Amino acid sequence: MPQMMNTPLVNIHTHRPTGTAIEPTFSGIHPWDAASQPLDAIRPSIAGADMVGEIGLDYACTTDREAQRRLFREQLTLAEEFSKPVILHCVKAFEPVMEELAHHRLPAVIFHGFIGSPQQAARAIEKGYYLSFGERTFSSPRTVEALRAIPEERLLAETDESPLTIEQIYRQIAEIRGVTVERLRDQIYHNYEAIFKR
Repeated sequence: MPQMMNTPLVNIHTHRPTGTAIEPTFSGIHPWDAASQPLDAIRPSIAGADMVGEIGLDYACTTDREAQRRLFREQLTLAEEFSKPVILHCVKAFEPVMEELAHHRLPAVIFHGFIGSPQQAARAIEKGYYLSFGERTFSSPRTVEALRAIPEERLLAETDESPLTIEQIYRQIAEIRGVTVERLRDQIYHNYEAIFKR
């Protein structure tokens, strides 16, 4: 892949937009709110958002798991209807998330803030999904191992709610993967373009 001049940074998922990078917009109901927020609450905003999210399953929280799963399924169907990529929240629920995803045809699937194992990463990659890494990645040895191993074509970066800048995240990812920041910028931008077919 040829290197580009001044390749834009991509922050695929942030709750603290800065305007210093490409920051796709998203609309969705978080699994923590599965028991209290109706699907109709987000339908009007889906069309104008870049992605549906963050959606998924969180089996570490107290929200009823069946309510989470039902809402996740409904939002995946909505993403199909609007032909939108999805950005996933997945905590201690990798298997059920993968089960639900198997029933849907989506433009792209992004596991945000991935902190899983190399084995889970490999399974997600095998399905053609993307993995996004942020600050929490760097304190998990197994996730650092996953970050080193995944194909560059499936790699994204994010700040989420971290006080770190996206530039700092890129520098740490580049160091872990043994590549230059410039190459990482080019690849992540290429991946972003592939997701949104710019």
